[in-house]
Amino acid sequence: MSKKVLIVVTNHTEIYEGKPTGIWLSEFAEAYIEFTNKGYEVTVASPLGGKSTVDPGSVDENTLQEILETEEYLQNTLKLEDVSHESFEAIFLPGGHGTMFDLPENKKLQELLRDFYEEDKIVAAVCHGPAGLVGATLSNGQPLVAGKRINAFTDREETDTTLDRHLPFLLESKLRDLGAIFVAAPNWSIHFEVDGNLITGQNPQSTLAVTKAVIENLG
Repeated sequence: MSKKVLIVVTNHTEIYEGKPTGIWLSEFAEAYIEFTNKGYEVTVASPLGGKSTVDPGSVDENTLQEILETEEYLQNTLKLEDVSHESFEAIFLPGGHGTMFDLPENKKLQELLRDFYEEDKIVAAVCHGPAGLVGATLSNGQPLVAGKRINAFTDREETDTTLDRHLPFLLESKLRDLGAIFVAAPNWSIHFEVDGNLITGQNPQSTLAVTKAVIENLG
Protein backbone atom coordinates (compact mmCIF):
# COMPACT_ATOMS: atom_id res chain seq x y z
CA MET A 1 0.00 0.00 0.00
CA SER A 2 1.44 3.36 -0.98
CA LYS A 3 1.34 6.16 1.58
CA LYS A 4 -1.17 8.93 0.95
CA VAL A 5 -0.34 12.59 1.50
CA LEU A 6 -2.74 15.54 1.45
CA ILE A 7 -1.23 18.83 0.25
CA VAL A 8 -3.34 21.88 1.11
CA VAL A 9 -2.81 25.01 -0.98
CA THR A 10 -4.23 28.53 -1.02
CA ASN A 11 -6.83 30.06 -3.37
CA HIS A 12 -6.06 33.65 -2.34
CA THR A 13 -4.70 35.73 -5.21
CA GLU A 14 -3.93 39.29 -4.02
CA ILE A 15 -2.11 40.93 -1.11
CA TYR A 16 -3.43 44.36 -2.04
CA GLU A 17 -4.78 45.84 -5.25
CA GLY A 18 -2.22 45.32 -7.98
CA LYS A 19 0.00 43.01 -5.88
CA PRO A 20 -0.79 39.41 -6.86
CA THR A 21 0.06 36.45 -4.67
CA GLY A 22 -0.87 32.78 -4.34
CA ILE A 23 1.11 29.60 -3.77
CA TRP A 24 4.93 29.75 -3.83
CA LEU A 25 5.49 27.26 -6.63
CA SER A 26 8.77 25.67 -5.51
CA GLU A 27 7.34 24.88 -2.06
CA PHE A 28 4.49 22.96 -3.63
CA ALA A 29 6.55 21.47 -6.45
CA GLU A 30 9.55 20.22 -4.47
CA ALA A 31 7.27 18.43 -2.02
CA TYR A 32 5.01 17.04 -4.75
CA ILE A 33 7.96 15.71 -6.74
CA GLU A 34 9.68 14.14 -3.72
CA PHE A 35 6.49 12.48 -2.50
CA THR A 36 5.55 11.08 -5.90
CA ASN A 37 9.11 9.92 -6.58
CA LYS A 38 8.84 7.97 -3.33
CA GLY A 39 5.69 6.31 -4.67
CA TYR A 40 3.32 8.20 -2.41
CA GLU A 41 -0.16 9.06 -3.63
CA VAL A 42 -0.66 12.83 -3.42
CA THR A 43 -4.01 14.64 -3.27
CA VAL A 44 -4.08 18.43 -3.64
CA ALA A 45 -6.90 20.36 -1.95
CA SER A 46 -7.73 24.01 -1.25
CA PRO A 47 -10.42 25.94 0.67
CA LEU A 48 -12.52 26.61 -2.46
CA GLY A 49 -11.35 23.78 -4.69
CA GLY A 50 -10.47 24.47 -8.32
CA LYS A 51 -7.44 26.55 -9.24
CA SER A 52 -4.65 27.52 -6.88
CA THR A 53 -2.89 30.50 -8.47
CA VAL A 54 0.91 30.61 -8.49
CA ASP A 55 2.57 33.70 -7.02
CA PRO A 56 4.28 35.29 -10.05
CA GLY A 57 7.23 36.18 -7.82
CA SER A 58 7.99 32.49 -7.37
CA VAL A 59 8.75 31.89 -11.06
CA ASP A 60 11.48 33.33 -13.26
CA GLU A 61 13.72 32.36 -16.19
CA ASN A 62 15.82 30.18 -13.86
CA THR A 63 12.89 28.07 -12.62
CA LEU A 64 13.47 24.44 -13.58
CA GLN A 65 11.11 22.88 -16.10
CA GLU A 66 10.37 20.08 -13.62
CA ILE A 67 9.11 22.68 -11.14
CA LEU A 68 7.04 24.51 -13.77
CA GLU A 69 5.36 21.28 -14.88
CA THR A 70 3.81 20.71 -11.46
CA GLU A 71 1.55 23.73 -12.03
CA GLU A 72 -0.85 21.39 -13.81
CA TYR A 73 -1.65 19.77 -10.42
CA LEU A 74 -2.84 23.15 -9.14
CA GLN A 75 -5.47 23.68 -11.83
CA ASN A 76 -8.25 21.54 -10.38
CA THR A 77 -7.75 20.99 -6.67
CA LEU A 78 -10.28 19.22 -4.47
CA LYS A 79 -12.41 21.30 -2.13
CA LEU A 80 -11.30 20.86 1.49
CA GLU A 81 -14.89 20.12 2.53
CA ASP A 82 -14.75 16.95 0.42
CA VAL A 83 -11.62 15.59 2.13
CA SER A 84 -11.42 13.22 5.10
CA HIS A 85 -8.36 12.76 7.32
CA GLU A 86 -8.99 9.00 7.37
CA SER A 87 -7.73 8.68 3.80
CA PHE A 88 -4.22 10.01 4.50
CA GLU A 89 -1.08 9.46 6.56
CA ALA A 90 0.19 13.04 6.37
CA ILE A 91 -0.92 16.60 5.67
CA PHE A 92 1.49 19.14 4.17
CA LEU A 93 0.96 22.91 3.92
CA PRO A 94 3.28 24.73 1.50
CA GLY A 95 3.47 28.51 1.66
CA GLY A 96 3.11 31.60 -0.44
CA HIS A 97 1.59 34.77 0.98
CA GLY A 98 -1.87 33.64 -0.13
CA THR A 99 -1.97 31.19 2.79
CA MET A 100 -1.93 34.10 5.25
CA PHE A 101 -5.40 35.15 4.08
CA ASP A 102 -7.49 32.02 3.53
CA LEU A 103 -5.99 29.24 5.68
CA PRO A 104 -6.02 30.65 9.25
CA GLU A 105 -9.83 30.95 9.50
CA ASN A 106 -10.77 27.82 7.54
CA LYS A 107 -12.86 25.64 9.86
CA LYS A 108 -12.49 22.47 7.80
CA LEU A 109 -8.71 22.83 7.75
CA GLN A 110 -8.73 23.35 11.52
CA GLU A 111 -10.69 20.08 11.93
CA LEU A 112 -8.35 18.20 9.61
CA LEU A 113 -5.25 19.45 11.42
CA ARG A 114 -6.69 18.48 14.80
CA ASP A 115 -7.66 15.01 13.55
CA PHE A 116 -4.32 14.38 11.85
CA TYR A 117 -2.39 15.55 14.88
CA GLU A 118 -4.44 13.69 17.50
CA GLU A 119 -4.23 10.45 15.51
CA ASP A 120 -0.43 10.75 15.42
CA LYS A 121 -0.39 11.39 11.71
CA ILE A 122 2.19 13.79 10.28
CA VAL A 123 1.33 17.51 10.24
CA ALA A 124 3.92 19.39 8.17
CA ALA A 125 4.16 22.97 6.92
CA VAL A 126 6.79 25.26 5.46
CA CYS A 127 7.37 29.03 5.15
CA HIS A 128 3.91 30.70 5.24
CA GLY A 129 2.18 27.30 5.30
CA PRO A 130 2.16 27.33 9.12
CA ALA A 131 -0.41 30.15 8.81
CA GLY A 132 -2.81 27.21 8.50
CA LEU A 133 -1.85 26.11 12.02
CA VAL A 134 -2.81 29.46 13.54
CA GLY A 135 -6.51 28.67 14.00
CA ALA A 136 -6.07 24.98 14.83
CA THR A 137 -6.95 23.80 18.33
CA LEU A 138 -6.84 20.38 19.95
CA SER A 139 -9.88 18.65 21.43
CA ASN A 140 -9.01 20.19 24.82
CA GLY A 141 -9.29 23.70 23.32
CA GLN A 142 -5.55 24.43 23.45
CA PRO A 143 -3.86 25.85 20.33
CA LEU A 144 -2.26 22.98 18.40
CA VAL A 145 1.08 24.83 18.39
CA ALA A 146 1.13 25.70 22.12
CA GLY A 147 4.28 24.38 23.79
CA LYS A 148 5.58 22.91 20.51
CA ARG A 149 8.94 23.68 18.92
CA ILE A 150 7.98 25.27 15.66
CA ASN A 151 9.47 27.15 12.73
CA ALA A 152 7.97 29.30 9.95
CA PHE A 153 8.73 32.41 7.91
CA THR A 154 10.26 34.80 10.41
CA ASP A 155 9.31 38.40 11.13
CA ARG A 156 12.81 39.45 10.02
CA GLU A 157 12.38 37.66 6.70
CA GLU A 158 8.97 39.31 6.30
CA THR A 159 10.59 42.70 6.82
CA ASP A 160 12.99 41.77 4.00
CA THR A 161 10.03 41.21 1.66
CA THR A 162 8.63 44.71 2.55
CA LEU A 163 5.15 43.12 2.58
CA ASP A 164 4.93 42.98 6.38
CA ARG A 165 2.63 46.02 6.69
CA HIS A 166 0.17 44.58 4.14
CA LEU A 167 -0.45 41.25 5.87
CA PRO A 168 -3.25 40.41 8.33
CA PHE A 169 -0.58 39.46 10.92
CA LEU A 170 3.08 38.48 11.22
CA LEU A 171 3.39 34.71 11.31
CA GLU A 172 6.25 34.32 13.78
CA SER A 173 4.67 36.80 16.22
CA LYS A 174 1.27 35.10 15.94
CA LEU A 175 2.71 31.63 16.59
CA ARG A 176 4.61 32.96 19.60
CA ASP A 177 1.39 34.57 20.89
CA LEU A 178 -0.28 31.15 20.68
CA GLY A 179 2.39 29.69 22.96
CA ALA A 180 4.62 28.06 20.36
CA ILE A 181 8.34 27.70 21.09
CA PHE A 182 9.47 29.45 17.93
CA VAL A 183 13.01 28.49 16.87
CA ALA A 184 14.32 30.97 14.28
CA ALA A 185 17.44 30.59 12.18
CA PRO A 186 19.25 33.40 10.30
CA ASN A 187 17.29 34.87 7.37
CA TRP A 188 16.94 32.62 4.32
CA SER A 189 18.88 29.73 5.82
CA ILE A 190 17.64 26.14 5.62
CA HIS A 191 15.99 25.28 8.91
CA PHE A 192 13.23 23.01 10.18
CA GLU A 193 11.93 21.74 13.49
CA VAL A 194 10.48 18.36 14.41
CA ASP A 195 8.35 18.09 17.55
CA GLY A 196 6.71 14.68 17.64
CA ASN A 197 4.53 14.40 14.54
CA LEU A 198 4.69 18.17 13.87
CA ILE A 199 7.29 19.17 11.24
CA THR A 200 7.74 22.82 10.24
CA GLY A 201 10.26 24.72 8.10
CA GLN A 202 11.29 28.34 7.84
CA ASN A 203 11.30 29.47 4.20
CA PRO A 204 11.32 28.28 0.56
CA GLN A 205 14.90 27.06 1.01
CA SER A 206 13.70 24.66 3.72
CA THR A 207 11.04 22.84 1.64
CA LEU A 208 13.17 19.84 0.68
CA ALA A 209 14.42 19.42 4.24
CA VAL A 210 10.85 19.38 5.58
CA THR A 211 9.71 17.00 2.83
CA LYS A 212 12.56 14.59 3.53
CA ALA A 213 11.75 14.69 7.25
CA VAL A 214 8.15 13.74 6.40
CA ILE A 215 9.37 10.87 4.22
CA GLU A 216 11.78 9.68 6.90
CA ASN A 217 8.93 9.69 9.39
CA LEU A 218 6.50 7.89 7.09
CA GLY A 219 9.01 5.38 5.74
